[in-house]
Amino acid sequence: MEEEGSPTPASSRSVARSSWLDSLKGCGLATGGMRIDKEQLKRRISMPEYLRTAMAEAIRTKSPVAVAKEALKRSGVDEGDEQDVPFAPLVVFVNSKSGGRHGEVLKLRLQELMGPEQVIDLSSVKPPEFVNYGLGCLETLAELGDRCARGTREKLRIVVAGGDGTVGWVLSSLGELFEQRQPVPPTAIIPLGTGNDLSRSFGWGGSFPFAWRSAVKRYLHKAITGPICHLDSWHVKVLMPEGEKVELPHSLREIGECTLSEDVAIEGEMPENISGFEGVFYNYFSIGMDAQVAYGFHRLRDKKPYLAQGPISNKLIYSGYSCTQGWFCTPCMGSPNLRGLKNIVRIHIKKVNCSEWEQISVPSDVRSIVALNLHNYGSGRNPWGHPKPEYLEKRHFVEAQTDDGLLEIFGLKQGWHATFVMVKLIDAKHIAQAAAIRLEIRGGQWKRAYMQMDGEPWQQGIGEYSTLVEIKRVPNHSLMINGE
Repeated sequence: MEEEGSPTPASSRSVARSSWLDSLKGCGLATGGMRIDKEQLKRRISMPEYLRTAMAEAIRTKSPVAVAKEALKRSGVDEGDEQDVPFAPLVVFVNSKSGGRHGEVLKLRLQELMGPEQVIDLSSVKPPEFVNYGLGCLETLAELGDRCARGTREKLRIVVAGGDGTVGWVLSSLGELFEQRQPVPPTAIIPLGTGNDLSRSFGWGGSFPFAWRSAVKRYLHKAITGPICHLDSWHVKVLMPEGEKVELPHSLREIGECTLSEDVAIEGEMPENISGFEGVFYNYFSIGMDAQVAYGFHRLRDKKPYLAQGPISNKLIYSGYSCTQGWFCTPCMGSPNLRGLKNIVRIHIKKVNCSEWEQISVPSDVRSIVALNLHNYGSGRNPWGHPKPEYLEKRHFVEAQTDDGLLEIFGLKQGWHATFVMVKLIDAKHIAQAAAIRLEIRGGQWKRAYMQMDGEPWQQGIGEYSTLVEIKRVPNHSLMINGE
């Protein structure tokens, strides 16, 4: 699982200082010395044993209906009394590979604080398996008359211990419930990744705290008491010539043969046979040099896993690696592999409450284009900035929000420009605000393009035919728990 939320480097000193400060803030010192009783917390979040073991068995056997019927037969309806419903039942997903060495020990600590079946290691159980089989078992029990199961299902909340990629993976799986059944459990976060921009945006902090054993109780307490808020999510669909091989990240899946929409107007050509893949992002989608650097770094880390010792070391290595890739030192008019995106990208957008596509120009000096959903990007930076009301009115923009149905599209010229943006000396190059985006990518001298969404990069081959990327808002908001 790729956890790098930062597509842009910063200086080593500022990166380390930021991470240390985030960790200190995450220790929970701002809670006014509040002490949380371990046993009381455990009673509030733990499910009855027969429910949690039934859910675990249903996931293992992939037989939710049969397991539910057997569990109800063994327990008896009396054990499923409504008074046994916990105050706020939790299920925690843990990416044990995240956070350096913290993931595995955190899992053990969480198992002490609740039923061990309620702590799911993502290396052994995937989010769709929990949704289809674990929740399926709970819902079958409710349909069979188990009032405790019904109450538990209605009150259930989710906690994700991982980075932005892990959180997005879980949110995407929970999003399937909007089409299948209600309610959709809201999600809290324990930040274990490097960027943790989703975590920052909803008040869960920028890094895993040093005093983590006591902080875990505070995270869980906030997860059961925090208010629910909304987050836009965005569907990405990539259409390309059939037969093109792409090594997909976790956030994307193949959809096979596709057809073009009738309203698609392309400048290049598309072959008769088209295939594609799709996924959902919550923070950002980008194309260009930032994604190329991220892709190379992740491949380096996969080959040398001993480099991934934690968020601070990840950021330091990432910063050093980016300096070797031409992000800083190669001018835009240099190698065809590194010059401006205007040579290969054509952009159309739909504005809010508008059904017509409008073409927008790609600045000639831009080497990376980002469509941003959150205020936080690149480990807590805000490259869009806070434009003044008169500027917003002049550009026909509105103030950016996480649930406004709009993406902020901006450009980065090269590493030095990106660095000045991240340290807030300047804002990024504003391009547009959009309710939907369509990118046409053409080859020419370029043989490949690099893209990423929420820190998960991939390499996209391009040639004589165009590749299309369509980005549209998912109709339903994701439900988040505010940790502030």
